[in-house]
Amino acid sequence: MKSAESIYKRYIPATVCEQEGISNTYWFVFSSNKLLVNIQKDGVSIPFVKTIEELNIVPLGTQQYLGTLEGQPSYALEVSEESADQDGMCFTDLRSLYGQLEEDIFILAGKALQIVNWDKNHKYCGGCGTETVTIQGERAKRCPKCGLINYTQICPAVITAVLKGNKILMAHNSSFTENMYSLIAGFLEPGETLEECVQREIMEEVGIKVKNIKYFGSQPWPFPNSMMIGYVAEYDSGEILVDGVEITEAGWYDAENLPELPTKISIARKIIDWYIHDYSQKNITEHIDNNSEKL
Repeated sequence: MKSAESIYKRYIPATVCEQEGISNTYWFVFSSNKLLVNIQKDGVSIPFVKTIEELNIVPLGTQQYLGTLEGQPSYALEVSEESADQDGMCFTDLRSLYGQLEEDIFILAGKALQIVNWDKNHKYCGGCGTETVTIQGERAKRCPKCGLINYTQICPAVITAVLKGNKILMAHNSSFTENMYSLIAGFLEPGETLEECVQREIMEEVGIKVKNIKYFGSQPWPFPNSMMIGYVAEYDSGEILVDGVEITEAGWYDAENLPELPTKISIARKIIDWYIHDYSQKNITEHIDNNSEKL
C-alpha cells in the first residue's frame, strides 16, 4: 500500500480571490460538461488569460473561484450549450482528456466540473423554492427564507479488490463495454460504515463474504460527483453467484491471466496494478529468492 500524499502538486484551494484582476487567470470553462482547452502541437492546456471577456464567451451563473494554480488565480464557470469552439480551442469531453492533461490538472478540472454543476443545481432552495445566496468564504448556499444550507454534493462509494490466495475477483458490470472487467463497487447507504458497505455490496452483487478489509486509498470521481474509497479484502466464504442485474459475470483470476481492464484514470486500475505488481508469479518468485539469499 502507498503512503498518503497530496493529489495536487501546484494547486492551493480557496474560496475568496485576493488577486482579482491583477494577473492572468486559469479558466476552467464548461459547456454541457465539456471542458474548453487550448489545442497545441505539444498537447492541450487550460485557457490562461486575464479576463473571461478575452475568450469571447458569456458565462452562465456565477464564476466560482477555485484557488491558485501555480500561484495564479483559477476559476470554474459554465457557458451556454450554443457556445462555439474558439480559435485554437475547443470544448472536449473531460474523460477523453485523461493522459493529455497532467494528472493533477485533470483532477482539478474534475473538481471544477463538480462545483459548476453544484452551483447550477442549487440556485433555489430544495425545501421552500426560494432563491439561495452564496455564503461568503464557504462552498455553500443558504436559503434566506428557511435557512437551509446546501454544501457541494459528494456521494461516497467503495470499490474493493477481493483476494483469494493469489487470485483476484474480477466482475463484468452490465454498464461496461463488452469484455471489460473490474472490481466490485457501490454507493454508501445511510447509517452504514464504509466497511459494512464493502461487505454488503460484495454479498449483494456476487454472493460471497469477505474479511480483513483494509483501506487502500481514495479518489475524487467527478462523473458525476463521487468520492471513491478503495479497499482490499480477503475472501471468507461462499460461492460466486452474480446478481444478474448489475453484475453479469464474475470469477477468480491470477495476475498472469486477467481480462480487459479499466483505464488508468480510475482507482480501480490503480488497485489492480498494485495487485499485479505484488502478486504476479515473477515478483513472488523474486521475493522468495531475495529472502532466501538473506538466510
